[in-house]
Amino acid sequence: MIPYGRQDISQSDIDAVIETLRGDWLTQGPAVPAFERDVGRYCQASYAVAANSGTSALHLAYLAADLGPGDRLWTTPITFVATANAARYCGAVVDFVDIDPVTGNMDPAALERKLAHAKQEGTLPKVVTPVHFAGLSCAMKPIAELASQYGFCIVEDACHALGGRYESDPVGCCTYSDMTVFSFHPVKIATTGEGGMVMTQREELRQRMVQLCSHGITKVREQMTGDHHGPWYYQQHELGFNYRLTDLQAALGSSQLKRLDYFISERIKRAKIYDRELTSLPLTLPGRLDSAQSAWHIYVIRLRPDQTKVTRLALFKQLREAGIGVNVHYIPVHTQPDYRRLGFQDGDFPEAERFYAQAITLPLYPTLSEVDQNHVIKSLRRALS
Repeated sequence: MIPYGRQDISQSDIDAVIETLRGDWLTQGPAVPAFERDVGRYCQASYAVAANSGTSALHLAYLAADLGPGDRLWTTPITFVATANAARYCGAVVDFVDIDPVTGNMDPAALERKLAHAKQEGTLPKVVTPVHFAGLSCAMKPIAELASQYGFCIVEDACHALGGRYESDPVGCCTYSDMTVFSFHPVKIATTGEGGMVMTQREELRQRMVQLCSHGITKVREQMTGDHHGPWYYQQHELGFNYRLTDLQAALGSSQLKRLDYFISERIKRAKIYDRELTSLPLTLPGRLDSAQSAWHIYVIRLRPDQTKVTRLALFKQLREAGIGVNVHYIPVHTQPDYRRLGFQDGDFPEAERFYAQAITLPLYPTLSEVDQNHVIKSLRRALS
């Protein structure tokens, strides 16, 4: 089965992990801050806080934004459920903004309309989380302008978009946001096995996340007096979490980062082949944004029901039978049973629902061979002929 995505582990990656195994630290040693510095330098961000998953990183970012019970967070329905779930961990109320049907990203015009209505109702969000779907940055500048007008915090969910660019700047530099979140799951652009990271330009946000990431505990630097205090002394200042990344994972991440530009260039090459070879089929190909360069985490096609009688389910099954591990990204979050219990219904976000009904994710990763990609293309042509 040709997977829709997979990691690329080199001998240098293996050597980096083995070197760590032979050292003194397996958990919280020098590799974690080194990895944070490496990603911060790549993204041109002043601060980076590593976590044990992208979901944990989202939760830390939301808590650092002081998202809490009664507050509101808005995101897009076309995302993995973690984007919204992490806000509910904080006790916040989650709502959604419909997508731009061309890019699959949050539609700034829909956001503007929803904000104007929410201001009248007194229900403005505290945090808005645009999701860079498939690796393509959202139109962040107009979203940032709305943030200035309505006073909300922006957390970019860039779990698909490490290595992407917006207005020539790397995703993660936080020019138009307060924080940016990455994931290092194996199918993402670079991997640590599991892992995540939050980027920011603000020291106070970094400090809060570092404390929350490790049980709410800090070492006490000032001299303590009394028999019960000494160099071992620490204090828990708030209820935190064990969201720490390990040195083993960080060593793999720093090694992977050395090949990040290569990963992106190989993904772009394969996306261009799809663009060229699939253009005559009854499909809508992934949209573009003039101001952004996608990291091409996934390649999502959409069936055009006005041009073919083939259903999405039939196409999906036929491709799977041909040994192609296609997938679907994403089932709109608001249609999940747990979110229906919160009051969401079919028809609430029609563009997202239409996008989902037509979408299939094709294999795309740096080591996808020419033979395998040609098999995907020929199988698609055969199924849609």
